[in-house]
Amino acid sequence: MFCTKNKYYIISSFVFHVYICRRANTVRVCIIISGLEIKPRSYAQAAAPDIEPAVPDLESIEQQVLNFFVSKGITVANRSIEVCHPLPQKDKKLKSAIIIRFVNRKEKTALLKQGKKLKGTNVYINEHPTKKNGDIAKQARFLKKHNWIQATWTSNCKIFLKLNGTPEEAKVLLIRDIQELERHKLQDNER
Repeated sequence: MFCTKNKYYIISSFVFHVYICRRANTVRVCIIISGLEIKPRSYAQAAAPDIEPAVPDLESIEQQVLNFFVSKGITVANRSIEVCHPLPQKDKKLKSAIIIRFVNRKEKTALLKQGKKLKGTNVYINEHPTKKNGDIAKQARFLKKHNWIQATWTSNCKIFLKLNGTPEEAKVLLIRDIQELERHKLQDNER
């Protein structure tokens, strides 16, 4: 348990995730890796590293992720990762997603650019949006699926969309709120 501004938190991976990645402006340096098979260390091994383990010592999650990246030709400096931990899964059969928080945005962007090297591995690297931006991105993908917009993408946790029309009419817009997205949906329906 730890205390910040008179609020007490019980440390679990979910609460720790919320504390680390939901502080102001820290979401911009977080990514989520899905589909990667990891072997988590037991709590006893992590809490008491001086005790001789009954089973061979497993690597930390951070080291396992770095080793996987090296095996795929992706370069990430160990010092650039601030926090690396798995997210809880509702279904135990699925591989848990791993969240990584970088020291700065440059390192995160460099890793995202190298994500093409993971083609065919069923491992995906994505930005970690806020709840609000995640909802906006989901709605934008829905609009794209129904051909109400030409394209949608995210960059540095910002959502962009490209309107339908000729190259002169197809503007690229930065969407900051769900109401902006609804306005563009209504404008396109009027055409």
